[in-house]
Amino acid sequence: MKEITINPVTRIEGHARVKINLDDSGNVDNAHFEVVELRGFEKFMIGAAVEEAPRITPRICGICPTAHHIAAAKACDEIFGAAPPATGKKLRELLMVGQFIHSHSLHFFMLAAPDFLIGHDAPAAERSVLGLVKKAPDIAKKAIEVRKFGQRMTEAIGGKPIHPSTCIPGGVSHPLAESKRLELLEMSKKSLETAREGWSIARTILDQTDLSFGAVDTAFMGMSDNGRFSAYKGEVNVVGKDGSPVSAFSGADYLNLIEEYSEDWSYLKFSRLKGGDYYRVGPLARLNIVKEMGTPEADAALTEYRSTFGEFTQTTLAYNMARYIEFLSCCEKAVEYLSDPSICGGDVRTPVSGVSKLRGVGIVEAPRGTLIHDYSVDEEGFITDCNLIVATCQNNFGMDRGVEDVARKVVSGGSLSESAANRIEMVIRAYDPCISCATHAIGQMPVDIELVRRKPER
Repeated sequence: MKEITINPVTRIEGHARVKINLDDSGNVDNAHFEVVELRGFEKFMIGAAVEEAPRITPRICGICPTAHHIAAAKACDEIFGAAPPATGKKLRELLMVGQFIHSHSLHFFMLAAPDFLIGHDAPAAERSVLGLVKKAPDIAKKAIEVRKFGQRMTEAIGGKPIHPSTCIPGGVSHPLAESKRLELLEMSKKSLETAREGWSIARTILDQTDLSFGAVDTAFMGMSDNGRFSAYKGEVNVVGKDGSPVSAFSGADYLNLIEEYSEDWSYLKFSRLKGGDYYRVGPLARLNIVKEMGTPEADAALTEYRSTFGEFTQTTLAYNMARYIEFLSCCEKAVEYLSDPSICGGDVRTPVSGVSKLRGVGIVEAPRGTLIHDYSVDEEGFITDCNLIVATCQNNFGMDRGVEDVARKVVSGGSLSESAANRIEMVIRAYDPCISCATHAIGQMPVDIELVRRKPER
């Protein structure tokens, strides 16, 4: 058995590995994206008071805690029969905008950009955020400032910069102070300037995107608000492999369409449509579904994006471009929300009197894709069943098949060069997987790529 290990595969969040099995001639027999840690939140949530779910579930992840926080709160809204008032809803929406700005700026500038600005064939020591700082220090500095803005917004509205706690059944626990609004507004304007400048860099990816790289044909799933990009409200839409509408759902209706399953090479769950079709979620899916972003500069960027990829595309690396367009749109939305003094209104929560329904489902669009929190409770509001479907599980099939597609193209003579290994990593990075959302590990979190030669049969 021949084994090649990359430890760690850089610039993803979490612990996973790629295993490539070779035939007797040294060619790829098969390859898989493997996650070998066990997830536990669905089990130890059972028995907790459901109103604690928005406080507990952000601990699933330090990168996208806001998405879990708000999905859990939306599920609680249903269980307690308490729809948030207009200002409370706006604050939740702005909190999601901050989540996207923080997460998307981190991924694009720090994780994906080195491959495009420095080069995917560059030495690993140079192909990193430190290499980016050396090559483009002004861009790197501004990217850090934008990410800081996303965190400050989470802190101001969510109570804490990492694990927000203010979303509660029926709305949010306190209004936004006027002084904070003005402070965040100034930061939002600077962040939008950075996003505008960054588009001139992001658009160069259009010329560097191999349309067949990590190829996989799937359906797509994502939320839209009457055809407009939305992370908080609207129906979840499903389109087929050709872009044609398949279905739309909200709440508990997801069980009529989605089924979860497992494979023996990974602890990370898979999701597919009932009937067997596979699908993907996230920025690529959302831009395949929406008609517009709803903000002028992002809509102009979307037009340019579609002039290259079309109205609908299966191109995996287009995830990077789609992610940037969402980032640009959220920077615009932040300025829009924070320019309105009414967002500091005091009517932020609908009072809660007791359990109204024994089941609640909260759905949002996390930066990485559709996120579903499903809780069943007893009459006193204690959780009896919990199901969480995260984006990385829904993209698991796409990553797995994309890895094999690239492996077949880059493995030569039974060996894997550093450059070739990075090309495999680029497929995984395009999805921006959040392994912590799907599984939980203790200690270091590397991703290993193993090359295994099959033993000859006797």
